[in-house]
Amino acid sequence: MARSPYSWGIDIGKCGLKAIRCQLSPTDPRKLVADAFEYIEYPMMLTQSDADPVELVRNAIEELLSRHPLEGDRVAVAAPGQSGLSKFIKLPPIEAKKIPDIVHYEANQQIPFPLDQVIWDWQRLAGGIEESGFVMDAEVALFAMKREQVHKALAPFTNAGIDVDVLQLQPISLANMVIFDQLPPPDSIDPDDPPPSIVLVSIGVDSTDIVVTNGLRIWSRSMPLGGSSFTKALVKEMQYTFQKAEQEKRNAVRAADPKAVFKAMRSVFTEFASELQRSLNYFTGTDKSAKIGKVLLIGNAAKLRGLSDFVGKQLQLDVQRFEKFESLEGPVVASSSFRENRLGFGTAYGLALQAAGGAAIATNLVPGEIVRDRLIAAKKPWAVGALVGLLAAALVNFAGMYLAWQSYAPAKYSQAFGAADNAKTRSAAAVSAYEASKQKLDAAAAWQKYLVQVQEERTQALDLMRAVGTFLPRDEGAPPESIAARREIHVDSLDMQFFPDLSTWYAGVKDKWAETLDSDVAGTDEPDEAAPPEGDAEGDQAAAPTEEAAPEAVAGEEEGPRRGRRGRRRRRMADDPGPSGPGWIVQIVGHHFYNEKQGEEGEQFVRSTIMHRMLDEANSLTVSAGPEKGKQLPAKELGLGYPVLLVSSPMQRVQVRTDATAGQPSMNRGVPGGIEDPNAGLVDLKRYDFVLQFAWRPTTPGSALPPPPAPAEGTDPAAMGVTP
Repeated sequence: MARSPYSWGIDIGKCGLKAIRCQLSPTDPRKLVADAFEYIEYPMMLTQSDADPVELVRNAIEELLSRHPLEGDRVAVAAPGQSGLSKFIKLPPIEAKKIPDIVHYEANQQIPFPLDQVIWDWQRLAGGIEESGFVMDAEVALFAMKREQVHKALAPFTNAGIDVDVLQLQPISLANMVIFDQLPPPDSIDPDDPPPSIVLVSIGVDSTDIVVTNGLRIWSRSMPLGGSSFTKALVKEMQYTFQKAEQEKRNAVRAADPKAVFKAMRSVFTEFASELQRSLNYFTGTDKSAKIGKVLLIGNAAKLRGLSDFVGKQLQLDVQRFEKFESLEGPVVASSSFRENRLGFGTAYGLALQAAGGAAIATNLVPGEIVRDRLIAAKKPWAVGALVGLLAAALVNFAGMYLAWQSYAPAKYSQAFGAADNAKTRSAAAVSAYEASKQKLDAAAAWQKYLVQVQEERTQALDLMRAVGTFLPRDEGAPPESIAARREIHVDSLDMQFFPDLSTWYAGVKDKWAETLDSDVAGTDEPDEAAPPEGDAEGDQAAAPTEEAAPEAVAGEEEGPRRGRRGRRRRRMADDPGPSGPGWIVQIVGHHFYNEKQGEEGEQFVRSTIMHRMLDEANSLTVSAGPEKGKQLPAKELGLGYPVLLVSSPMQRVQVRTDATAGQPSMNRGVPGGIEDPNAGLVDLKRYDFVLQFAWRPTTPGSALPPPPAPAEGTDPAAMGVTP
């Protein structure tokens, strides 16, 4: 059935059912045209002890359906504000496309239940500034209800066979009504100068909903006071039955003793005004820029004589009953019955407005699975019709194919089929031969590239030895007479080990590489920055060659903080994950006697010579082969890097013989008789031993040749004219 333009707003209250049928005016989108309404009062309030709420509501809905069939109209219903959660969240400056993500995060934080146990929805409110995709001062409204509460609110309508299109919380329906009926359009409001906020006080039977809005922002709260609070006060003070107390409350002016009736209810008057004052104080405390305009009382209990005047005096505000729906028009408005009960139609008005598509807040708490099932049910007739059409088309097609098949004679085509099969066989053989030839050609070309690559790699080992020789320090000109003044490093051994993945070695020496970066070896012009000292217990031993590692303990590191260097080290280690892939680890075991100059002795001499020269891009090496042959390039271009001082032994005093006949005692010619002096030619020196490792990934600078290919299974390289 086609949808009609009309929408029903149905409010199931504690004392009666209110429903109104509306549509947006075709000439003015800020007007709502109402053409039907119903106010069905229950025989007794749902909160009375002897009442059957399910039966009373069912009878009221049946009475509504008997007068107004709802088929084709959209239906919106409300749930009490206490059964749901309403949150209005101010967003930080954020990209517009990221708002759904931050709202989902806020939903996890704000909703005190797992999200799969609730039905929730959200909407961005009017206001805020959006520039270049960024949104500032934006606010979103978040609403949620537990699934059992949702199904409880929909149950009366589901049992009556009514499809509910919109489920909204009562305070939000009231807010939609106020924004549409009493305020200018939200898109015409200046966020820097909004109109004063309207306070809508909807007095129900057991509770009162307070909604404060200026068209851009919304705030709501429920008070545990309602119309029954006045009735209970009369029952307590004047010993009336509940029915008589309710009647006296509704007709207090015409009661036998009006003064006594109002005196009995005075305490509730006072408590009601005080609770409302506290709510408004809280609102103005949270929103310092808010201005309170007028206070509107709605709900049947607002008819109580003197309530608006009393509350106005207590609050020192303009308090009045809601006299007229400014944006509602149509035959319903002229009905005396509607005018008499207009204070009870605020929620129904807001619901019908949302169902018609004119509400400022359009969130919907109807579960998605219900909407999906209805959509499928609505499409079933069309699906059945489509299937019938497809079946008919298939039958027609089959009939045509069957007739064609009946006219087919296999004997007429046997020769053509045989020729086609032969052609197919020859084609398959040709394709197979082509693929085999192409495979051989590709393999031969790959081995040719490999042989060229071997030609370029023949000098890589020599380049490594030349580089090590370049890194070693030496004196300019003739060496000094004093051994301790000679800038020499003695290499005791040089060893190498291959690693399929250098990251395995790097994981063990990561802290040692950090020490290299902490020292001045790495070289940087960045200013020092304060950073807390760091330490890492991992990586104290490296997985690398240790055939001739010095037996001495590693020298103690400095205990003084290196804040600036550690800051640089953190940045550089974060930018460089370390070496990876196949390569070699080169280990140098050596010692030196250059330990007399303060600040350059021991490990610092090793760092400032070998390690510094390896990392210094200004220190260039000559390339021996490849496209870059003859050029001067830094060590890292030849695959050398990540030097670490693996072992740094304490300096020790040793005696070194310096005469030409080392190992043989000298003759002391100054002693008569030619007596040998065993101490002749011995010099006391400070000896420092170390073990240094660095990574070497053999590289031919400028070469773009791929790695050698693996021979294809069953391929003989010699048969292709190449030898691997």
